[in-house]
Amino acid sequence: MKKILVLLPMFLFVFTLQAQESKDKQQHRERIKAMKVAYITQKLNMDTKLAQKFWPVYNKYECAQTDFHKKEYFESDNIENISEAEAEKMLTEFLNVEMEKYTVKKELYTNLKKIMSAREIVKLHKLESDFNKKLIDEYRARRGAGRNKNN
Repeated sequence: MKKILVLLPMFLFVFTLQAQESKDKQQHRERIKAMKVAYITQKLNMDTKLAQKFWPVYNKYECAQTDFHKKEYFESDNIENISEAEAEKMLTEFLNVEMEKYTVKKELYTNLKKIMSAREIVKLHKLESDFNKKLIDEYRARRGAGRNKNN
């Protein structure tokens, strides 16, 4: 009984810590999403009317992208020792996901053509790339600053 009384608070502490960590990650993702929305809206000079049409289409695409990132292509920890049949199955799954990605991207562009010009869609593609590079650069700068503090 004493062991349970000692382990229970420890378990609750770990559970609370994990919940807080998960909440922090979610808030971080939401901040990044808000920054991306502001960045794209500003760079494409969107008015309210265009934004109301654009963001539902784009958000649907983003949700699909998130789902793709959650999929594990090569789930085996020990790829060196998998059988040929397992490797074939993994490759088939990988190719199926890649085809799904292509289909989702094609659907995005088809839907965006109804509300934007092709030039604006090409610019959007470039803006996405620029935003991601900017995020990576900021991450690296912060990580580098953190290392310099520790030295």
